[in-house]
Amino acid sequence: MATAAEFATEPIIALIAIGLLIRMSVRANAQFHDEARLPMQWALNGSVNWTAPRSFALALTPILASCILTAIVVMTLTLQPRPGQEGMEIPVVFFGSIVFVAAHGFHLWMIKKTLKKNDL
Repeated sequence: MATAAEFATEPIIALIAIGLLIRMSVRANAQFHDEARLPMQWALNGSVNWTAPRSFALALTPILASCILTAIVVMTLTLQPRPGQEGMEIPVVFFGSIVFVAAHGFHLWMIKKTLKKNDL
């Protein structure tokens, strides 16, 4: 079960990550304002497999992260860890947050790279 200090730490880590994801999407929305649709998936040769409307493409990761990180935080605060897993609650939330921020950053980088290549 979580201690009083963890009740403050885990949600703060998740909220910081979600806030960062939203900020990344807002900045990308301003950067890609001329594009109606953005790439969502690429083939191994670099061609775009499918696109989505800009607002959906930029909102998907923050919404998905919000749902998953909320579930992780609730589970780490309410469920009893297995023996040997005590104290791993904060690293789990931190790692999950880092994964979402890195994946979203990679997606935005791929979008920028693809759009720049198509402008040439």
